[in-house]
Amino acid sequence: MRILLIEDESELARWLSRSLARHAGFVVEWADDGLVAERRLAVEEFDAVILDLGLPGMDGHTLLAKIRARDDRTPVLVLTARDSLAERVDTLHEGADDFLPKPFVLEELEARLIALIRRSRGREHPRLALGDLVLDTSAQRFTVRGQPLQLSPREHAVLRVLIQRSGEPINKQQILDRIQTDDSDINLEAIEVLVHRLRKKLADTGVQIVTLRGMGYCLEAILET
Repeated sequence: MRILLIEDESELARWLSRSLARHAGFVVEWADDGLVAERRLAVEEFDAVILDLGLPGMDGHTLLAKIRARDDRTPVLVLTARDSLAERVDTLHEGADDFLPKPFVLEELEARLIALIRRSRGREHPRLALGDLVLDTSAQRFTVRGQPLQLSPREHAVLRVLIQRSGEPINKQQILDRIQTDDSDINLEAIEVLVHRLRKKLADTGVQIVTLRGMGYCLEAILET
């Protein structure tokens, strides 16, 4: 999952970026200015936003109003030290999807982000399960009919992106943008190889990766005839 963290406290932002990447596999992009964040949200796609309210350039309230005014429905979780009932109510009315006061527990933030992203994809078609293929986000593993699916770290990262967008096309560059890796040799060609390997491992699981010409890959259930 690709997250935009909008926070002007550099020490907190660096810790949070590392922690979310290490514990939940999120790819975290950081913006420390409201104006910069607003420009990035206008041209880039994120699965969720973590928003601090006290920002330079453009405050969090104004930024939230602007992105909702252009019908940007990216889930927004607000982090702030100003934890009053009026603040929470006002922020939710302005378009925030959730609210977490500082200080917070990392595990709760992770759980809230995953829940927000799942809800944004639609309750009737959760993106972390497809047929018998299930991603256990807490254990960080895939299972098929309850049995572990043996994957390399790279294969796991790519399949995680695909199941988050199951039923929708996603191209190689979008996959590359969303995987967290320290490997310098991961590139578009490597994504092709990983998808090829995943297709073999998903044989007889009831799901498949199809290629949509000009659009990318799509993870979908195999319909029985």
